[in-house]
Amino acid sequence: MAEQTTIHANSLEWMKGQPSSIFDLVIADPPYNVGKDYGTTVDSIKKDEYLKFMLEWTSEAARLLKPDGTIYVFMGFRFISYLYDILENECGMSFNSWICWHYTQGQGRRRGLSARHDDILMFTKHPKNFTFNLDDIRVPQKYYRSVNNMRGANPGDVWEFSHIHYCQGNRQAHPTQKPEGLIERMVLASSSTGGNVLDPFSGSGTTLRVCQQLSRNCTGVEIHPGYVEISGTRLSQLFKGFDSIDPRMKRVPLNLCDPQIRQEYVENHKRWFLKNHESDIAEFEKEVYRLYDHVKTQKTIKPDKTKSGGNDLFAIFSQ
Repeated sequence: MAEQTTIHANSLEWMKGQPSSIFDLVIADPPYNVGKDYGTTVDSIKKDEYLKFMLEWTSEAARLLKPDGTIYVFMGFRFISYLYDILENECGMSFNSWICWHYTQGQGRRRGLSARHDDILMFTKHPKNFTFNLDDIRVPQKYYRSVNNMRGANPGDVWEFSHIHYCQGNRQAHPTQKPEGLIERMVLASSSTGGNVLDPFSGSGTTLRVCQQLSRNCTGVEIHPGYVEISGTRLSQLFKGFDSIDPRMKRVPLNLCDPQIRQEYVENHKRWFLKNHESDIAEFEKEVYRLYDHVKTQKTIKPDKTKSGGNDLFAIFSQ
């Protein structure tokens, strides 16, 4: 059984006391130094101080990674270029991807363009020898074709996940809470079942919660005692599915006119793309019905009710 550990400590000091090469994956969402109020601290220090802090914690995180480990780091636009330089030239890591997290909500601006994305840098300890489970993070194809890999396509480096709104049930009292679906993709892509994950700025415990459900061991380090308490409460709650999803995961491929192929695909789709997102299955099934309710089914084909989900989807919605 995976173990989730939340540690109340200064992240940099804690990392300095740990042995090298113990984590498969680091997911870090440090303060961006833009004046956010975290209750006990405000992330607003002089530029030189912040760059020193960035170098110190990233160096420790790189040391804690196994030789085949990966790090993902969230960062705002003011320091993203500095972060890239530090990870590549100071920490000696290998660049893999510059991920753009696109969201449709955000603070508006009257003089300039409103921000609608955050940046995430993905670096690996070794340029070639690292974990990347592409099959676990594929997104549905737009069309059903025999030449397509219907297990899905590479999600690319632009990821769309909604912010966690204040009206959502899973919203915590934390100013920069990240969507679970966003973290889910990183954990699935760059670690294996039973692997060890570190979140050195664990905040409200999103990475811990995701790892708990994906059978990874996770250590979260957090300096704010209130957030440590929030994380503990969150880990004890009943799991009802992750709080966010890439909209493409609910995409129904076109050209699924053959009823037998369609029914098989629908069941595979739910297993491949909607696992841990049970609340989105009903919406997906309704979209299938909307697209294909006009397609006549072949009367000679009888659904095999001995298989999981064997009842014909269209018969269900027609009742």
